[in-house]
This record gives sequence, structure tokens and C-alpha cells, in this order.
Amino acid sequence: MNRKYAFIYPVLLMIFLAIGLLLGARLNQPEPQAVSGNYSKMQEIITLLDREYVDSIESKKLFEKTISDMLHELDPHSNYIPYEDLQAMNEQIDGKFGGIGIRFAIIRDTLCVTNVIPNSPSFGMGVLAGDKILMIDGKSIAHKKIRNDDVMAKLKGEPNTKVKIQLYRNKKKIEKTIVRGVIPIPSIVCAQMLDEKTGYIRLDNFSVSSAEEFHDAAARLKAKGMKKLIFDLRDNGGGVLDGAVKIADEFLPEGRKIVIIKGKKFLSTTRFARAGGLLEKTPLVLLINENSASASEIVAGAIQDNDRGMIIGRRSFGKGLVQQDFSLSDKSDLRLTIARYYTPSGRCIQKPFGESYEDYYHSNEKRRDNGEYFTPDSSVFKNATKFKTLKGRIVYDGGGIMPDIFVPLDTSNSTLYYLTLRYSGVFQQVAFDFVANKRNSWSSIQEFTRTFDTPEPLIKKLIVEGEKLKIPFDAADFARSEELIKHVMKAEIARQLFIEEGYFFIVASYDKEVQSALRFLER
Repeated sequence: MNRKYAFIYPVLLMIFLAIGLLLGARLNQPEPQAVSGNYSKMQEIITLLDREYVDSIESKKLFEKTISDMLHELDPHSNYIPYEDLQAMNEQIDGKFGGIGIRFAIIRDTLCVTNVIPNSPSFGMGVLAGDKILMIDGKSIAHKKIRNDDVMAKLKGEPNTKVKIQLYRNKKKIEKTIVRGVIPIPSIVCAQMLDEKTGYIRLDNFSVSSAEEFHDAAARLKAKGMKKLIFDLRDNGGGVLDGAVKIADEFLPEGRKIVIIKGKKFLSTTRFARAGGLLEKTPLVLLINENSASASEIVAGAIQDNDRGMIIGRRSFGKGLVQQDFSLSDKSDLRLTIARYYTPSGRCIQKPFGESYEDYYHSNEKRRDNGEYFTPDSSVFKNATKFKTLKGRIVYDGGGIMPDIFVPLDTSNSTLYYLTLRYSGVFQQVAFDFVANKRNSWSSIQEFTRTFDTPEPLIKKLIVEGEKLKIPFDAADFARSEELIKHVMKAEIARQLFIEEGYFFIVASYDKEVQSALRFLER
């Protein structure tokens, strides 16, 4: 008899369990009025504005701005992201996008191909660096006021879709139909040997692929004889937290703390280094500046608190909050702060955000005006809590990572004339013209660096092209900035030939922070 009805008991148990869960969920739900009341009020106000306000309004835009402003009252990093903006942000995180695989510049209102990514769809179809694009999908873009965003919108698209372009090369028009593919966005923009023993890696952002990219780059440099490393995180605004943890893990021995994450609803987590890091024994200098934030600061904090390397540069941004994305019903995104992270010594380096949202994001301008770019300001830690590194050195919370060796911003050769040229695009324009028939003249970055010096005629052309853009020549400023102008011209030519890797390799030869790091590693 018991065996006959034995199947009933599990069924009854499941029914009672379901009823219990349902009752529990209903008891834990807030009152419907509490949930919908404020939303209804907001909707009512926007409806009234839309109907009665003296001028017409964009109610959707106003509603979205209201959401953003509400989130910014909580903290500066919680944010609402409309669906139309989400794809571009996710591309940086994912480290890839759908496109044809070229790098371009708009020079004299003409879309010019500066580089073609190897093994990309454009590479396979025979597009060459130096080509000019006249038409995209039958629409002329030549000699019109076009913007980078407009070009990207036309060339990017879902993989396996087609785009037709018309090229201009050697006074001939060439038609190409290119099938878009998945194009990687490298987060490592330079990985080169600066001398026989010292490697240099510059990471621009932390994407899903960054840790793997870093491991591969470090392995390549070790195979070339790297015994010391300069790791450049300047101007790196952060990104994927897991990438920061994995990269820090390459330097730290097993069991060392990397980061601690705590939140109200977030289960407190401590991430520890595992055995087998590729660079555990490699002497390290890590470069940071005022724009190094978030994931960059996780790496810098882990290195500093574990006394694993030397931090050189200027005080980092000070972002110690962790965000999580929540997808909304209309495919927009709520990026909400869910936790704080703490360095291994226990400090949270998040700077205060009691000021306005705009002031928070422009606080670096205040640092500059206060002279902090040129002299370290210890007063920012006046009321901060002291912590100790593994070897007992004092470090502070609440205002970013203070470097172990401060290097002031180098403005010694910078003048108004140089800066005006720099931001006009004329360096890029002259470099593009210069390499037109020289793209195969140098087999490597090292050969170019060793054999090329910026010739005087090229500088004269830069001055003339600047005057065409209504930048009058200033003899006094030029005399002061001449050496810098020659350096930057060489770097821009290297960018045309070897993409970002060439540019940053040349810049490293005169960059004060890199040179300071080299001197430290030579001790």
C-alpha cells in the first residue's frame, strides 16, 4: 500500500514548496503604491511638460536625462546607457566589433586609409595603406565635411554583411565589395624591447581579451631576452575587473592578495594570486598618471601593497567602485555601483564624490590648477587613514594611488604654437603625405628608429601646411619647441608605418616617465 502511493509524497512536497516560495516572494515585495507611486509622479510631470510647456520638448530625452541625474545623485559611476550608445561601449569591453579592418584618417576632407589590419576583410580584398575612399555604398564622401563617427557608422556593421567602397589609387578608381568580419580591438598598443634586457608594454584599457593579450606579449618579450619590465598604465581608464586581477596575478607569488571586493548585497570576495605567474621574478616598474583609473588602480594597488614593484608617475584618478550592468526591457542598460574594492592592505582609494557630477569628472583640471601635476600634494591625504604595505611602508586611502617616485608633467618644450599644430591634425597630414611612396622602406620599428631622423624639409612643410590652416608661424615658440616637434613628427610617421606600436615606441625614447623607469631599473 505504501509503495503504491509513494509517488504522491514527492509531488505534495513540491506543491507545498512552490506555495511557500510564492508566499515568501509576495510577503517580501514592497507595497505596489511604494513601487509605482514615484514613477507615476515622474511620468505625470513629463506628460504635463510635453502637453503644456511653452516650447516643444523631447520627452524621451528628458526622461532619460532624469534617470541619469537620479543615478548621479547616488555616485558618479552609476549610469543609464541608452540602447543606441550601448553597442559602442560593449565593443571596447568585448575587444572586438564588426567591420572591414582598416585604420583611417580624414585628411583635407578626404578619407585616407592609413593602415590595413593583417588578415582582415580589407586585407583579403587588396585594400592598401595610402588608398583614399571616395564612395561608400554608392554615396560620395570625397571633399565633404565628414566626421570620424559618420565614417564608422557607414563602415561598421554585423559580420557577414557587405559594404561597397570606391578607392582612389595611382590616379585610378577601384571598386571593392567587402564582406565585414569580426575585427579585434587590441588593448595592448605597444609591446617592445627598449634595450637588450628591458621590455615595455603599454595597455590602453582592460577588455575581455586584455589578460590573454598581456600574457602573450610578455611571453614574446621574454623570448627576446626580457629581464625587466616597464608596464605603462598611464591614461588607462579601466574596464573589466577580471582582466586586472589576471594581469596582477602574473606578477605575484601564490597566495598574495590582489583585491578585496565588498558590497551591501555583494558577497565579500578576496582574490588571491595563483602559482605560475609568468613575471613573478621580473623586476617591475609600473607607470600611472592622473587618468589611470579603476582596473588600472587595482593592478597598481596590488603591486604597491605587496611591495612587488616600483610605481612611477603621478597620483591616479581615485575610482574604487565596482559596477554591474543590468539590461532593461527596451535593451538599454543600467550600470549600477554594487560594491567597493579594496587594495590588499585594506584601503579603498575612491576619492570623495560629494561635489557635483561635472566637478567630479573635471577634478583633474583642479589638480592641474593647484600645481599637483608638477609637485606631489600630500595634503590630499591629510585626513586619510594609514595602511601598511607587506614590508611596512605607509600608504593612504581615499584619493587614488600615490606613486613611489613622482615625475612631474613635462611641459618644458611645450608652447602655444606647438599645441596649436598638435591639435590641428597637421602632423598626421604631413606624415601621411611623407610615407606615400616609402611604406616599404623600413622592415621594422627598430630599423626605422635607428636610421630615421626628421629632415629639415619635412619641418618646413609642417610649418607651411600649418599656415594653410591659419596657424601663423611663431619663431620664438618654434625655437623652444623645435626638438619636441621633430620627435612628434617622427612618432607620427612611425604611427603611419607601424600603427600605435610605432608611435609609442618612438615616444618612449624621450618620455620622462619611461626614462625615469629605465634609470631606476639600471640600479
